[in-house]
Amino acid sequence: MEDGAAIWRIARDSEVLDLNSSYSYLLWCRDFAATSLVARGADGEPIAFVTGYIRPQRPQTLVVWQVAVDHAHRGRGLAGVLLDALTTRVAGQGVHTVETTITPDNTASDRLFTSYAERRGASLEREVLFDGGLFPEGTHEPEVLYRIGPIA
Repeated sequence: MEDGAAIWRIARDSEVLDLNSSYSYLLWCRDFAATSLVARGADGEPIAFVTGYIRPQRPQTLVVWQVAVDHAHRGRGLAGVLLDALTTRVAGQGVHTVETTITPDNTASDRLFTSYAERRGASLEREVLFDGGLFPEGTHEPEVLYRIGPIA
């Protein structure tokens, strides 16, 4: 749980992710630690994270909620390393599909998950999951579901 505040700051500073409340990151670290990872720098402080959960209705599916890398550590492939490590960990629990949602303008996440599917030799399907009009603020872009699998 001690990583919750740090990963909230990384998410906030990403300037791309939808920022959840700091409370939600503390809960995430408590309740979904088995399906999330934190990378640490030389000083032991968190520098990147990936959060996810197993879909209750589809226990063979890992939903990746957020991936973020601190600005000072970007461009080194750290997000891909975390994603690979997390999916390797959960594959032992019967997970063979990865899902995430990405807004159409998030090219970095598109590249991350497209290259992940290629590394795994898995198919990648894209479809609109939530149309922008469903969001109460009315200005949200659609969320595109990326379904990758089977992962090896």
